[in-house]
Amino acid sequence: MPVTAIVGANWGDEGKGKMTDVLSADSSYVVRFQGGSNAGHTIINEYGKFALHMLPSGVFNPDVVNVIGPGTALDADVLLKERDELVARGVPEPKLAISSRAQIVLPVHRLFDELEEERLGARSFGSTKQGIAPFYADKYAKLGIQVADLYDEHRLMRRLEQMLDAKNVLLEHMYGKPSMRAKDLFQTLKAQGEKLRPYVVDTTQMLNDAYRNGKTILLEGQLGALRDPDHGIYPFSTSSSTLAGFATVGAGLPASAIDSVVAVVKAYSSCVGAGPFVSELEGEEAEQLRRRGGDAGEYGALTGRPRRVGWFDAVATRYGCMVQGATEIALTNLDVLGYLDQIPVCVAYELQDGTVTDRFPVSAELEHAKPVIQTFEGWKSDISQARTFEELPEAARRYIAFIEASVQAKAKYISVGPRRDQLITRDI
Repeated sequence: MPVTAIVGANWGDEGKGKMTDVLSADSSYVVRFQGGSNAGHTIINEYGKFALHMLPSGVFNPDVVNVIGPGTALDADVLLKERDELVARGVPEPKLAISSRAQIVLPVHRLFDELEEERLGARSFGSTKQGIAPFYADKYAKLGIQVADLYDEHRLMRRLEQMLDAKNVLLEHMYGKPSMRAKDLFQTLKAQGEKLRPYVVDTTQMLNDAYRNGKTILLEGQLGALRDPDHGIYPFSTSSSTLAGFATVGAGLPASAIDSVVAVVKAYSSCVGAGPFVSELEGEEAEQLRRRGGDAGEYGALTGRPRRVGWFDAVATRYGCMVQGATEIALTNLDVLGYLDQIPVCVAYELQDGTVTDRFPVSAELEHAKPVIQTFEGWKSDISQARTFEELPEAARRYIAFIEASVQAKAKYISVGPRRDQLITRDI
């Protein structure tokens, strides 16, 4: 009864979308279990290049049921727009199932996200302004709107009025903005509900039935371990758990269901957003790596912002694989490093008091940490045509062996380019 979680080992942007797209070909279900439209998974296949923000990455395989689990922040407008764009570009109509327990990202959530980032100014957290933090704040304050609420008019209006009681005080007196009316949101949500209705099901029952019947299920995470609010670089984190340990909760499966955890690891480091990033590069060195990264460089799939880039960080990645419980890794973007004579990596941190450590510290210590660098011989060649491990240059194989030893997990998958077929699969 194979259930696999595909999660990020770092700050996000590791290449989870490609891996989910590839592995979904042999799966019955692909499930988004947390997060919302605040990050994107870039996928390149025979239909073209796509950046998915809300839809699961199995939508390009027509036999896969793509599930929005109860742990997600459902942005209905983004989901419906993405679905329409896929069909318009020749992708077969995806099979889509939305949990009736999932909660809705509202216009007021996006508004509060924007207003708060504006108020914080230079002290902001680098939000993508998609309403995620206000959404999860309302969810855990028991003020959220579930999908099922869209089909009960009296309950929906009551829930909206309860939510807006406190929000309107803040809008008027803290941000100097006009208040919002429940009846305006009500009409918007009713219209959304009708568009979503064909896809709304009890996904928890559906997935548990599938699990008991031995169906293959992929649980797709968003962002990475270092953006987790409990184990990451808090407060520069997202607002839902990015860990495989949460995947069964956010999907609605038993805690014991997961058979394997594929932690996606980049051959160098990158991230979008604020927060400590010990191996970060600056200037031309950074720009050269950024331009070469991925199919169109290291730029955010949602924001278009230049990603911060750095060398592979063994300290952060080992920690990320540990908290994810990685049973194997997928190593991505190895081909990008083919231009380097020598490949630097961060093997330890020097803390503010002069201590050198190979363990990932808490945020208070991380802020002033400096990288301890070791270099490896580069392979100075194009490896994008390699399809077996043996076809890789010896220097590339040594680099992979170093990463495996660093993170204490084997690289079952090695990506040497953005396309589906640019992937080496190993028996481990």
